[in-house]
Amino acid sequence: MTNLRKILVPLTAMLVFVLLWEWLVWVNQWPNYKMASPSDLGPAFWKFRWLFLEYGWDTLWRTVVGLLLAVVVGVALGVVMGFSRTMRDALYPLLVGFNAVPKATVVPVIALIFIGQHDLNTVLIAFMISFFPIAVSISIGLSTLEPEYRDILRALGATRMQIFWKIALPKTLPEFFGALKVAVTLAFIGTNLMEIVEPHGRGLGHLFDSGKISADYPLMFAVLIALAFLGIVLYYIVVMLERIFAGWAERAET
Repeated sequence: MTNLRKILVPLTAMLVFVLLWEWLVWVNQWPNYKMASPSDLGPAFWKFRWLFLEYGWDTLWRTVVGLLLAVVVGVALGVVMGFSRTMRDALYPLLVGFNAVPKATVVPVIALIFIGQHDLNTVLIAFMISFFPIAVSISIGLSTLEPEYRDILRALGATRMQIFWKIALPKTLPEFFGALKVAVTLAFIGTNLMEIVEPHGRGLGHLFDSGKISADYPLMFAVLIALAFLGIVLYYIVVMLERIFAGWAERAET
């Protein structure tokens, strides 16, 4: 029953959202060149179905690669900062300053440095925009590890690596997956930012830009829905992984 509820509640919420969207357009009598309604999106999806499949795959794999790179680098930085106060004090200002720079201003710089390397450019932006929450969450999780655990394990002869694998790593898993859920959406933002700002004929960002140029508003909104769908799919993949590796952290519902 609980699993069924977890499926029905999100589906019901999305259905209510779609109905409200359709009703809002109908009440205001907006033409589809001002605000496309959900009923306008079906024909757009069907008309450009092969482009959605092709460009959707381009956006998805580059987003996933950028996200995986963000996980590797973010975890490595988080471990370094979590176990060393000196490194934490040194790296935090740099990371905060880097994250504060609008990535839309970084896109032309990356595109200029790696001219013609469109896949690399897109993966880099997806990575750069999504690794920060992972690094911070791991750092906080490790730096707040109770010293009593370390003292007891060291007294029992445990090495620093054993302490990390047995105590520190499991403790940070809930924070890690929480940050990963945020990083998933940020990675998609980075991917589409590069595809739109520096178009190179691939990805859903390019399809959105094509719809904007041709004033095809149903196509533009269909691209937004496709991006939202891909983001939801990746989000629930992370949720599934969280239940596998950190299910113990979930509170029992009453």
